Amino acid sequence: MGSYAVERRLGSGGMGEVYLAYTAGGDPVAVKLIRRGRIDPEIRDRFAREAEIVQSIVGTSRVAGYRAHDAFADQPWIAMEFVSGLTLNDYVREHAPLVAMLTASLGILLAEGLQTVHRAGMLHRDLKPLNVIMSRRGPVVIDFGLGAMTASDAASLSTPGWPLGTPRYMPPEQARGESGVTTAADVYGLGAVMVYAATGHDPYDGNSRQKILEKVRDATHSPDLTGLPVELEQLVSSMLAHDPERRPDLTAVQDHLSGLLQKMGRSAKSARRALILETFQDTDNENSVPAVPAPAQNSRLSSEPVEEFEPSIFEPEPEPAPGKPQAQHQIAEQLRDLYAQRTNLLLR
Repeated sequence: MGSYAVERRLGSGGMGEVYLAYTAGGDPVAVKLIRRGRIDPEIRDRFAREAEIVQSIVGTSRVAGYRAHDAFADQPWIAMEFVSGLTLNDYVREHAPLVAMLTASLGILLAEGLQTVHRAGMLHRDLKPLNVIMSRRGPVVIDFGLGAMTASDAASLSTPGWPLGTPRYMPPEQARGESGVTTAADVYGLGAVMVYAATGHDPYDGNSRQKILEKVRDATHSPDLTGLPVELEQLVSSMLAHDPERRPDLTAVQDHLSGLLQKMGRSAKSARRALILETFQDTDNENSVPAVPAPAQNSRLSSEPVEEFEPSIFEPEPEPAPGKPQAQHQIAEQLRDLYAQRTNLLLR
């Protein structure tokens, strides 16, 4: 695709597929390709708008970076920065939900990313655990396909009772197919993602898409917050308010979560690093750098302060210089291993 050499498929959806590809210099990129059966002039235009969106929000560590696109190729494609790491969905499913402190850090960081999107005059409109990568720099938001849609797009591509988006994470106004959805929709999506991160279940569930949509639209049907840490209940409940006017803005969300971290004796910096230590797993084996060890099954971090350091600063120990005693080199190896396993960094 373009100048990129495709290696393998990373995933697929109703509209297209995503592939791992490499530049001529060997840098990895994620290339999104529209399915042939879904290509028409309207889809090409929407795809071009998505490319414009991601180009307009460069310069943030919370959003995957733009590389190139061709909306008018035989099969339209867009190349984005490849972000190594598990999705939040996969991390929680394979390991365990996050404790309150880590969920608070996740919420602050994702709110930062959404603020960048909103300042560019855009919405995401499909924030969910599958669209959050737990990277070596913290959570990164991907997939702005729905954000590229205008109100007329949504009206023409939706059918009655079948609005575009992910029902478990979409706000009531989007579930009703209303036009003029505001930034409050992304606040709702963030609250729903925080519920999943902290509990391992969705705010709403059902045995069909329609059943879930009915629950989301019903103002008398409250979201399921079972298992949500008590420290987060008040904020998350307000973020999931049925009326978008009653939801806090993203600045208020960040302020509340920052205050919560302070009560726990944590700085935002310390909490972010703890989140990375707990959740990052390198999924780009061919381009890996020294990585944080993968967390154990059902691992948890204690409330003790985490030593403040960046995981990426670790480099392989050089071979002992000529004449350096081998025993001294072995002692250095052992000390480094012990340092990496200290209990106040990552408790099993």
